[in-house]
Amino acid sequence: MTPTTTPNPAYRYLINPDLSTVDWEYVVSLFYKINWRRREPKEIKAAFRNSTTTIFIYEEDRIIAFGRVVGDGRYYALLADIVVDPDFQGHGLGKYLVTTLNNQLVDYHFVNLSAAPGADQFYKSLGWKKQTTAFIWPQGPKQLRQHCEPD
Repeated sequence: MTPTTTPNPAYRYLINPDLSTVDWEYVVSLFYKINWRRREPKEIKAAFRNSTTTIFIYEEDRIIAFGRVVGDGRYYALLADIVVDPDFQGHGLGKYLVTTLNNQLVDYHFVNLSAAPGADQFYKSLGWKKQTTAFIWPQGPKQLRQHCEPD
């Protein structure tokens, strides 16, 4: 567990914490709270364990934000599951997650992320650019509607 410099001393910021101490039921509840497709605790735990980098932000002992990087160690990396509890949004936590994760990927050739619908301006404000060559294989009508250009 690596504490990092905190933009807000009221919170504890941990890079690659001991994932065995994470309450995965609570993590799933945060996904639900932001209206993302429901995750299963066992599956999201495995996904985080297989990630290159993970960050969890706590207020006292409660997780209030998290994110992760899925990467191959050199060429491709994807920022994933950038989640901030809506009760704590607007305090720089999302910016901290994205910036800190991206700073871990200096020597990668490609760094991508899939933004939640409506988050374009947030990512653009951090210097991210829309990619003209990205494609998705939609996993259902909602994903098709929210993430794809009309034919």
